[in-house]
Amino acid sequence: MSPRNHASSPSPRSSTFHQDLPVHPTPRSLSVVDSIYSQSQYSESSESTAASSIDDARPVRHLTPGIYVPTVTFFHKESEDLDIETISKHAVRLARAGVAGLATQGSNGEAVHLTHQERKLVTKTTRNALDAAGFQTMPIIVGCGSQSTRETIELCREAMSSGGDYALVLPPSYYKAMYKPESLVEFFEEVADASPIPILIYNYPGAVAGIDMDSDVITKLAKHPNIVGCKLTCGNTGKLGRIASAVDAVTPSDEGSGFMCMGGSADFTLQTLVVGGSGIIGGLGNIAPKACVKIIELYTAAKTEEAKKLQAVVARGDWAAISGGIVGTKSALESFYGYGGFARKPLPRPSKEDTLKYASGFKELVELEKSFA
Repeated sequence: MSPRNHASSPSPRSSTFHQDLPVHPTPRSLSVVDSIYSQSQYSESSESTAASSIDDARPVRHLTPGIYVPTVTFFHKESEDLDIETISKHAVRLARAGVAGLATQGSNGEAVHLTHQERKLVTKTTRNALDAAGFQTMPIIVGCGSQSTRETIELCREAMSSGGDYALVLPPSYYKAMYKPESLVEFFEEVADASPIPILIYNYPGAVAGIDMDSDVITKLAKHPNIVGCKLTCGNTGKLGRIASAVDAVTPSDEGSGFMCMGGSADFTLQTLVVGGSGIIGGLGNIAPKACVKIIELYTAAKTEEAKKLQAVVARGDWAAISGGIVGTKSALESFYGYGGFARKPLPRPSKEDTLKYASGFKELVELEKSFA
């Protein structure tokens, strides 16, 4: 698939969800909650100003169905400082492969290993690299999850000031045992009220002490005008199908309400599409973006048998990514593409045996990836 031509106008919204959905929060929603989280000690003054007075001249980059890649954050091997040049080159490589958008500050981006300043720099570097390479309309989703409502909103503001277009937000989990049934709903509603950019709900039980938001809760939250999508890394395609149906999710062939109902792993790309999902936000795209995109192309062209065969190869490769985590993904990038480096400590550096194991797990998929023009 050639680089996507992102729409310059919003998708129509259904009568049930997102009527006249604003790209940014309404002044009403900002006026109450924003005042609570705008004290000078809370964030840098320039970012508070940017968040509270939305810049009308700021480009609007719309989410479209397809493959979104949570990008790897690269470090210099000895110092562990950010490798700005490699971060830039990698972002452009993915964009040229035809993905619909990128995501920074996710698990693959080692967000938990970064300071606030580094997080902002990674997003800004990614935005600048895309713009310089001619991908000015490609959206960037920024991971903004934190343990408090206050810091999550701060991260959303920083995401916007750094060039991010959307925020991907995990539920907080450290004090899970003390939450009331309504705590998570209130968390997402307050963040959505105050965030200067639209948010996507991130359901990833493995990263948040087992918290697994059900379809009823996510469907309820989807009615908020500043919640525009969800990512389900729980792997529950039944849940994904229920949400997609309830919100009339956008698909490659139907604009629906415009709500993005995304799977969270490339190993169920085809399954996501079959049940009415919008696409995938998946880390395997760092290794094989063209193969991931090709599944959607084949499905959209009604070439289901070809899509099934490709999905099987992608699923085998994704198991290597899942089992090896970010350590294995970086090792594979180094083995097959000549860059990747290591994860920040305390994550281990792979041994020679590990490196060979990771390369073996990805070999079939990478060979297929390199066969695509």
